[in-house]
Amino acid sequence: MNLQSLPMMMTWSRVILIPVFIVCYYAPIEDARFWAGLAFMIAAITDWFDGFLARKLGSSSKLGAFLDPVADKLIVAAALIVVTAEYHENLLVILSAIVIMMREVAISALREWMAENNAREVVAVSYLGKIKTASQLAALTWLLYGGELWGVNWGELGFPMLYFAATLTVITWVQYTKAALPQIIASTKE
Repeated sequence: MNLQSLPMMMTWSRVILIPVFIVCYYAPIEDARFWAGLAFMIAAITDWFDGFLARKLGSSSKLGAFLDPVADKLIVAAALIVVTAEYHENLLVILSAIVIMMREVAISALREWMAENNAREVVAVSYLGKIKTASQLAALTWLLYGGELWGVNWGELGFPMLYFAATLTVITWVQYTKAALPQIIASTKE
């Protein structure tokens, strides 16, 4: 295995882990939700680590830059669907999932449009966006697991963390849209 290809392999592993965590979640085995949460957590860790490793190894590529956010959105969408199905009577979970999914689609489209207009850096990932992603991934991991470990009920911690992530989702959505607004307005006058 070539070390240069490791970041791309990690990106693909996130996509591969989608059916793994879903099968684990619904499997009729002891500790199924633990294994689902663990599989999702591994995927979440690769989300941070593949980009870091690509920069460190100098193996960044256009394909990797394209696939990385796609893999992120796929695994988050899958986890949101599973969590929403599990907690379908909790209106805040449903609203959080809807807001997160809407923002992901809208900002992905905005970034694509800005890239076509040579202004992608205007909507580059912000520090607050990274906190949003980390809190979202933590919340989903905890909600997928939903159990107690080391004296902590992770499922109960998952709810406020999901609501926090949804709040940051709205804030960053507004920030990115506001940053892109001059470019959007200028394009309507052309």
